[in-house]
Amino acid sequence: MARKSVGIRDVARAAGVSVTTVSHVLNDTPHTRVSEETKKKVRDAAAALGYGPNRMAQGLRTQRSAMLGLLSEDIATTPHAGMIIKGAEETARKHDYTLVIINTDKDADPASKHRDVDALLERQVDGILYATMYHRAVSLPPRLFEIPAVLIDATDRTGLVPCTVPDERGGARTAVMALLEAGHRRIGFVNNTDDVPATHGRLEGYRDALKAAGIDFDPGLVAARESEAAGGYEAALEQLDRPDRPTALFCYNDRMAMGAYRAAAQLGLAIPQDLSVIGFDNQELIATGLHPGLTTMALPHYDMGAWAVETLIRLIDGHAEEKLLADRPTLLPCPLVRRDSIAPPRDTTRKPAPDPHPPTD
Repeated sequence: MARKSVGIRDVARAAGVSVTTVSHVLNDTPHTRVSEETKKKVRDAAAALGYGPNRMAQGLRTQRSAMLGLLSEDIATTPHAGMIIKGAEETARKHDYTLVIINTDKDADPASKHRDVDALLERQVDGILYATMYHRAVSLPPRLFEIPAVLIDATDRTGLVPCTVPDERGGARTAVMALLEAGHRRIGFVNNTDDVPATHGRLEGYRDALKAAGIDFDPGLVAARESEAAGGYEAALEQLDRPDRPTALFCYNDRMAMGAYRAAAQLGLAIPQDLSVIGFDNQELIATGLHPGLTTMALPHYDMGAWAVETLIRLIDGHAEEKLLADRPTLLPCPLVRRDSIAPPRDTTRKPAPDPHPPTD
């Protein structure tokens, strides 16, 4: 026997209120005079009866689909950035939205990206999230501007779309401050060669921290290479194979830090006893797999996904001013993840104190 469907009148009867009151409560209609006690009674009755609002009927009435599109460049296949999707999906669900995800290659031709946006618009999504990897400026498909949109880990070259990115400069400042607080004064920076915001922001943060500590910036303590383990090895070797070597290294990312570990081992330097190292990105397979575990800065992937959805829904509802939000990127902090790669420096310059009682002939 087919199960009798539960309707809004059944909920109203069970809660002892009108159908209109049930509709207002379950649809979160703003500016209605319904007490919290009545709202609870209606929601409890709906839950007990297994009733949920008809999404199709709601969509016809409100001209909303309750769906958000997420167009991602590579992040769906990048393990350490999957938290962007999790943050976006969990926040969307909290607001009763469904996330529709299309993954694309960052090097895909513009026509392909245009088709991806068209596919989301054909599904009548209420807004689009556009997420990239590696924090960079992007040119967006023109049709993306037809509905509310928010960028994640990227900036829009036109300056018209709100976006959120990691606070690269602040994260680097925190990283170097951790080394300074441990007592280091001669700190090398193993940087990236790519012309991307993270390269410049992390160098600025490195300089900020030194300046705050009253330490002059020494260009000789900065070595830039490809941002992979091999590049980190080469840059660290350049820094460490010298008489006045630094006692600590701040590395552009965890892959470069892995190369720095190799350079230190080759030179017979123990981490952290002889050399402290801090990375960036918190790529856990690397950071926890190194010995000792790598202290590093985490990128705020989950928070960026969550912020983007919250902001997109505010834009859809007309509760946010797009131009004001797009005026500058929203910077989210990078938290410090402490492991075991930082220790106070050894004093390698101190000479033994003279014997107060030298032997006599």
